[in-house]
Amino acid sequence: MKNLTPTSQTLAQKLIARAAGRAAVMPGEIVNCKVDLAMFHDSSGPRRLKPMLEELGAHIWDKSKVVLVMDHYVPERDDESRKIVRIAREWAQEQALPHVYDSQGICHVVVPQNGHIRPGMFCVGGDSHSPTGGAFGAYMFGIGSTEMLGVVVTGEIWLRVPHTQQMHWRGQLAKGVTAKDMMLHMTGRFGMNGGQYQALEFCGSAVRALSMQERMTLSNMSAELGAQVGLIAPDEVTAAWLKTTGVIQAETEWLDGFSDEGADVTRHDFDANTLTPYVAAPHSPANAHEVARYIGTRVDVAYIGACTGAKLDDLRAAAEVLRGQRVATGVRLMVAPASLQDQRAAEKEGVLQVLMDAGAELFPTACGACAGYGETMGDNTTVISSTARNFKGRMGSATAQVYLASPYTVAASALRGVITDPREVLQ
Repeated sequence: MKNLTPTSQTLAQKLIARAAGRAAVMPGEIVNCKVDLAMFHDSSGPRRLKPMLEELGAHIWDKSKVVLVMDHYVPERDDESRKIVRIAREWAQEQALPHVYDSQGICHVVVPQNGHIRPGMFCVGGDSHSPTGGAFGAYMFGIGSTEMLGVVVTGEIWLRVPHTQQMHWRGQLAKGVTAKDMMLHMTGRFGMNGGQYQALEFCGSAVRALSMQERMTLSNMSAELGAQVGLIAPDEVTAAWLKTTGVIQAETEWLDGFSDEGADVTRHDFDANTLTPYVAAPHSPANAHEVARYIGTRVDVAYIGACTGAKLDDLRAAAEVLRGQRVATGVRLMVAPASLQDQRAAEKEGVLQVLMDAGAELFPTACGACAGYGETMGDNTTVISSTARNFKGRMGSATAQVYLASPYTVAASALRGVITDPREVLQ
């Protein structure tokens, strides 16, 4: 075992130590942390928390640190969804919650776009993809409703300090290869439990070159490896994003907050120069291989949506492939932007018009089919999707065959009617 000192800390350890009021923490320790932000949505939040709080006679510890997003059951399509959303809206009004985003988009995109996540924060979310916050150098992870009840009442949560696996990406991604391909490659290599209760730290020249939204995809999908968090050290890219959200960057000490030299990490090396587009075949994100294995597979539906595949950068990528062209006959192209902000930006840039001209159908800015809600996939349908998961029956019928890929690959496949390497189209 390495001879470690309390001063050699990983980024994860530094963030946890700050939240625990400690100078340092070590992997395996159980510590109590103060929570800076608790996020939940219409599915995970009020309908579960409200009755438990009432039974306890308890109250929210700090309403300014709570964010509620309505994104799973909107727009309401039936009595059940109307009931769920009504509970959320009425409870938000009763509690006079100051931060409520109703039908504005997917929580993992809307929350940072509205300046709620900053470097150095310790956050929890009522959704498994809450590690998205790690893209900003915040320690953020998903918890269940019972744990969220404890947080909402006390403002604290305990955790065991995780070991850090450092995913070091050297080189530079080729045109048509994205963060989604990086993540599918890692999930295919390590499996869905490869990072179980670990802190993943993404670093290296290829990661530093990613846009903020691409970094969000990396951190988001750390959940697919079973990790607790997926961290990226904040830098000038982070600072530039925070300026666009109107956040005053007070936590300047967290800029360039990399893990210390000599910190206890398990390092894995990857070469971005040689990475090709990846596709995950049914029914697991870990069933991922180079796109070459699946070229020629016929598709019925191409779905560009979800927090990992319909942000502005993703919509731009799809438009780059489809500009001036039409999707193949018999293929349905579904586009559900990740947030209203991104949809409006795509409209302003002309990106959305390119997609519509190519034959896309526009769907609400919500979780939608990714969460099995709204217009979902029918029986025996073959789908190529920019979502994070392709579990059996998740997007609709259990007989639907869902392949995961980047927006570039989804768009290229829609164009040709079969799974296609987007680099062929972009040449």
